[in-house]
Amino acid sequence: MSETRIDSEHRTVLLRGGEVHSPADPFATAMVVERGHVAWVGSEGAADAFASGVDEVVDLEGALVTPAFVDAHVHTTATGLALTGLDLSSAASLTEAAELIRGHAAARPADRILIGHGWDAARWPERRAPRRDELDELTGGRPLYLTRIDVHSAVVTTALLDLVPGIRELTGFRDGEPLTADAHHAVRAAAYAALSPQQRSEAQRAARRHAASLGIGTLHECGGPEISSEDDFTGLLDLAREEAGPRVVGYWADLDVERARALGAVGAAGDLFADGSLGSHTACLHEAYADAAHTGVSHIDAATVAAHVVAATEAGLQAGFHAIGDAAVKAVVDGVRAASEKLGLARIRAARHRVEHAEMLTPETIAAFAELGLTASVQPAFDAAWGGEDGMYTDRLGVERARTLNPYAALLRAGVPLAFGSDSPVTPLDPWGTVRAAAFHRTPEHRISVRAAFTAHTRGGWRAVGRDDAGTLVPGAPADYAIWRAAELVVQAPDDRVARWSTDPRSGTPGLPDLTPGGDLPVCLRTVVFGQTVFDRLNG
Repeated sequence: MSETRIDSEHRTVLLRGGEVHSPADPFATAMVVERGHVAWVGSEGAADAFASGVDEVVDLEGALVTPAFVDAHVHTTATGLALTGLDLSSAASLTEAAELIRGHAAARPADRILIGHGWDAARWPERRAPRRDELDELTGGRPLYLTRIDVHSAVVTTALLDLVPGIRELTGFRDGEPLTADAHHAVRAAAYAALSPQQRSEAQRAARRHAASLGIGTLHECGGPEISSEDDFTGLLDLAREEAGPRVVGYWADLDVERARALGAVGAAGDLFADGSLGSHTACLHEAYADAAHTGVSHIDAATVAAHVVAATEAGLQAGFHAIGDAAVKAVVDGVRAASEKLGLARIRAARHRVEHAEMLTPETIAAFAELGLTASVQPAFDAAWGGEDGMYTDRLGVERARTLNPYAALLRAGVPLAFGSDSPVTPLDPWGTVRAAAFHRTPEHRISVRAAFTAHTRGGWRAVGRDDAGTLVPGAPADYAIWRAAELVVQAPDDRVARWSTDPRSGTPGLPDLTPGGDLPVCLRTVVFGQTVFDRLNG
């Protein structure tokens, strides 16, 4: 492909000779970008009129152009640390994990803190997490913080415990078991405080580079006092303003609304914990776990939710909560409804408050999401990783309850706005894999069309931050787009009758890549954010 590299967002660019995914013209093959915005979308014949008046012409040679993806739930520094450091997500056993830990410690002799992620004892033959004495030996007695795949529990070395006075008196400390709740939050704070500013910025740059290479143009950073640090959060926002790459929208999970505003967050939201996770047995349920004699942990009640939603709404910020278990989701819904009774339903709906994860829903809570205008910020890769009759969800909940999880089709039918994300590093940054996971959900009745899933991962992320003018390639929209090498474009829907109609050219339904499991996913060739190229291998 012959092209001249874009160095300025203010250049005028003509892309032609490909497939442009645009509702403005379902048969578009060309697009003009000017001053960071889409200026025109149309046919190859009409593109000739622009060819002599632009700064750059890109011959797509049949490549696909789509809106750039938005990942609506990311932990950027932790993602970068997993990319550049100790990642146990591929370890198939405790023994294999131990070798990875030993190798990482040997390779980083100068690091004052070792940080790793991704162990999952539920799928190891040993069925247990590493013990503290084992970790002490593997690291030579150095501080190590090692999170479970869901990031809601961690194992640590003695040296890290010694950095947290009073740790043994905190909720969630049980000697010999992974740390949860307050004990986990305390060791996480100590671990991240021990990172140097250089280590943090290195990780943040790595995460943004990787996101750009996958066609992701925007990241919703979900920070908070129990997750990272104020310096980490503000440093990331500064980095994103100063250096080219995916834009970063910041959420700070704090009941102190004014503190969130002062840090530059668009919402006192994100991982403001109503509960924990299913994998760590800390999601809050109405009925006990199938494999544990308790109902998990509740961190926020409906009254606290209501007060926070009122404060955020009056401050002009979004509120939002992490809620996974059915009891936690109900507490959030009850609290938001109480806030609407005080401020009026119209104000609550206009604020577009969010619920992160929202896995265990009922018909009643789905209807409440629709009524209250709540955005469901969800992660389809969770179902791909843990769904099915032999998955972790079934271990924790039993078959019947597990089948109700992540009901995307029911949410869409009710009119609930969906925004897709990864919760990286819990599951990897993988936008086309995320779309595939939603379209081929392990529970067939929860499947949605590829088109609906793609919309949730592009326009849905923009709508979740209050922007209705972005996430599609139409004139006037921000020029956030990606160029892909992809196979034949098709229309995939759960209902064959819909698919047959939609693939008829007369329907005018723009196609997307075939995401049937087992096939290759599209490969990103270029990512552009507001007219500026942030990743490029168009000639590679």
